[in-house]
Amino acid sequence: MDHGLLLGLLGLIALVGLIAIRIPIAYSMIVVGAAGMMVLGDPLIFLAQLKNLAYSQFSIYDLSVLPMFVLMGNISTRAGLSRDLFRAANAWLGWMRGGVAMAAIAACAGFGAVCGSSLATASTMGQVALPELRRYRYSPTLATGTLAAGGVLGILIPPSVVLVVYAIVVEASIVQMFIAAFVPGVIAVLFFLMTIAIYVRVKPDAGPPGDRVSRKEFIEATLRVGPVVAIFGMVIGGIYFGLFNPTPAAAIGVFLVAAFGILRGSIRWHGMKVALLDTAKTTGMIYLILLGAQILNIFMARGGVPQAAADMMLHSGLSPIMILIVLLIALIFLGCLMDSLSMILLTIPFFWPVISGLDFGMSQEHLKIWFGILALIVVELGLITPPVGMNVFVINALARDVPMSQTFRGVMPFFIAELFRVALIVAFPALSLWLPKLIGGA
Repeated sequence: MDHGLLLGLLGLIALVGLIAIRIPIAYSMIVVGAAGMMVLGDPLIFLAQLKNLAYSQFSIYDLSVLPMFVLMGNISTRAGLSRDLFRAANAWLGWMRGGVAMAAIAACAGFGAVCGSSLATASTMGQVALPELRRYRYSPTLATGTLAAGGVLGILIPPSVVLVVYAIVVEASIVQMFIAAFVPGVIAVLFFLMTIAIYVRVKPDAGPPGDRVSRKEFIEATLRVGPVVAIFGMVIGGIYFGLFNPTPAAAIGVFLVAAFGILRGSIRWHGMKVALLDTAKTTGMIYLILLGAQILNIFMARGGVPQAAADMMLHSGLSPIMILIVLLIALIFLGCLMDSLSMILLTIPFFWPVISGLDFGMSQEHLKIWFGILALIVVELGLITPPVGMNVFVINALARDVPMSQTFRGVMPFFIAELFRVALIVAFPALSLWLPKLIGGA
């Protein structure tokens, strides 16, 4: 075996070991990448690269959209949009058996469209919806499982931070990725609603029907959610129809959400200050992970690991679809160990060369879109997969009286629904490619 390849594989083992002992993923990637580069070549070469590496990475214009969308999500959380979304969804759906849980899913989808973060969606909607689910005596298994699963909608429904990062890594169009994510995102919401409907039909006591609201309350709740729908329509609709690029769209979204919160009195200077500080911390974490991933990828590329992995898979004798399935299964397992952003940055530089070398009967641009949507869906699954589903831990922190094993049982029906969605998009790539072709001319 080539010396560089052997060193790269040892680096991967060391990286997993560092993550296992709870070293932050960014520091783990920096340490392994730096050490590997210095062993492979002159340490001065690494130091010379490091001099300009951070600037060249962080000055990418497309990355400027990340802090804007993160700030938009933080302000939305403090402006009370989540409460308005859940109240409206509950007025529409809460009267049905399992309706309050369905309302939580609908509200998660709506908040994810403004927030773009799965963990933030799970945490925020958990605080809003969990008391209502308790009030209507929903089973703890269904209540916590619904909220943990609903949180994953934030990773795919635009705007999504992880979607932006994936597009940058594979050099795909962010706008096309946003457009492609819409139909799979809607399918996820419909599948989750169907899952709850089937669950409460099998176990009627798990999701009792809620109260019907009065006509006045229904109209009031619907009107209050109007600004949220308008903001989403202006931001995402403007991107879809080419009125503006993602970065100015995100800036407009920040302005609109902040103006809405200030005019309604739900966010004041202290809340805005906290939102700005949280955004700075989150953005710093994301950029540090990006730098670590870049250092690690340079080391791996010098060692020839991505190309070796691609050659091994291409000469394995497996069909392209079987190779795709193997990679998707690997993403699910890795998703149990690390957050979605880190996993995309760590795995896509290895997996994309494999996928791009296979013949799926479509262009490279379409392949980037299709594989990206599939990758993000299975990354979602990692957030609710035992034993380290991060969304489950978030909900468990809010519902400490519910054993984590119950929450994992609660997410299993949604996990199965997600597997059906993956199978559907693998079998019918047009589900993710039709809208980009129609709107974006992809």
